[in-house]
Amino acid sequence: MDDFDRRLIALLRLDGRMPVAVLADKLQVSRGTIQKRLDRLISSGAIRAFTIRTRQEVDETVLRAIMGVKTSGKRPTVFIEALNGIPEVAALYTTNGVWDYIAELRAKNLVDLDSALRAIRTIDGVTSTETSILLNVA
Repeated sequence: MDDFDRRLIALLRLDGRMPVAVLADKLQVSRGTIQKRLDRLISSGAIRAFTIRTRQEVDETVLRAIMGVKTSGKRPTVFIEALNGIPEVAALYTTNGVWDYIAELRAKNLVDLDSALRAIRTIDGVTSTETSILLNVA
């Protein structure tokens, strides 16, 4: 991947639906050049998908939280399967530092969030957790 590819990807990160003609104009090359680069980036796996991003506050009825989870590390696959089985877990990340995992949680209300937190804390191997409710986008 060269500098041109990085600039092309940067534009697509801003707007994944930007037309090839607009990309060509912004990068001052032909539409054919853009299309060939896009085809190559897609076939190589450098670009895996085109997607949209929504504003976090679009659905104000969803309660969002981040939970750091520390585990004993004895059976990580069992832990991951159990955590992914909890509907309020929207995403799970491995990490370094104090927490072994970061779970992104989404719930309809505090009761559902509390139930999810209790379910996570009772999974075999969980040694400690810390949860922060996300209040607003800064």
